[in-house]
Amino acid sequence: MEGKVIFIGAGPGDPELLTVKGQNALKNADIIIYAGSLVNKEVLSVAKKTAEIYNSASMNLDEILEIMDTRTKQGKIIARVHTGDPAIYGAIGEQIEFLRHNNINFEIIPGVSSLFATAAALESELTLPEVSQTVIITRPEGRTPKPESESIKGLAKHNATMCIFLGIQMIENVVSDLLTHYPKDTPVAVVKKASWKDQLIVKGTLEDIASRVKEAGIEKTAIIVVGNVLNPGDITPSKLYDAEFTHEYREGRKNK
Repeated sequence: MEGKVIFIGAGPGDPELLTVKGQNALKNADIIIYAGSLVNKEVLSVAKKTAEIYNSASMNLDEILEIMDTRTKQGKIIARVHTGDPAIYGAIGEQIEFLRHNNINFEIIPGVSSLFATAAALESELTLPEVSQTVIITRPEGRTPKPESESIKGLAKHNATMCIFLGIQMIENVVSDLLTHYPKDTPVAVVKKASWKDQLIVKGTLEDIASRVKEAGIEKTAIIVVGNVLNPGDITPSKLYDAEFTHEYREGRKNK
C-alpha cells in the first residue's frame, strides 16, 4: 500500500475549529507530526491509540523529512499538523518540495487561520465599504528576510486594513514603520491566542498600542490588526442586500 502525507490546518486553537475533513484525517493517521509550540494538543484527542505522535517543536527539518520518507515507503499515512491554515507562515513549502522531489503522495487540508479567529474575537469585518476593501497580511523582517518592496513602511502607504503576524516582540518598530503613512489616531488591536480559553485582547491607537501591549505582558502568539475598520463609525451598508440594487439573484425595487 502506498503511503501519504496529509498536511492539516489545525485551526487557531479552539479544537472545535478543526475542520471535519481535518478531524477525519487525524482519526485515520498512522503517524502524527504536529507543531507543538502552537497547535492545541486537544486537537489530537481524536487520534487512534496506535498512532505514533511526534512534536516537531523539538525536531529539525531533516528529522521531519526522514520520517516522511521512510514511513510513507512502509505504506503509512502521516498527518502533518500545522497551526491555523498552513498556507500562511506555515513553513510547508520546503516540505512540499521534498515530497515532490521524492514522488511521495501528499494532500493539503486547509484550516481556519488565526487571522480570522482574530477578526471574530474583535467582532469586526476586515473589509467595509468606503473604509477598506483590501487586507494586507504581512510580518516585519526578523531573522527571516523579506523583499524590500514588502516593507511595512512601503505597505503602509495603502492605508488598508493590515494584519501583522510575528511582530509583537518588535511592536515599537512596527508602530514606527506604520506611522510613516497611517495617522497616529488609527485604531489598532492586538489579539493574543485568538479562540483559546486564555485569549487576550488589547485595543488602542498607533499612539499608545505599544505601551498597552507592554503593560499587558504580551510577548508572543499574537496578531496586530491596524485600520479604520476597527472603529468605522456609521457603516455604509453593502450593495449586496440593498433593496434598490439588482443582481443575478434579485431584482431591485426601483426596477420593478
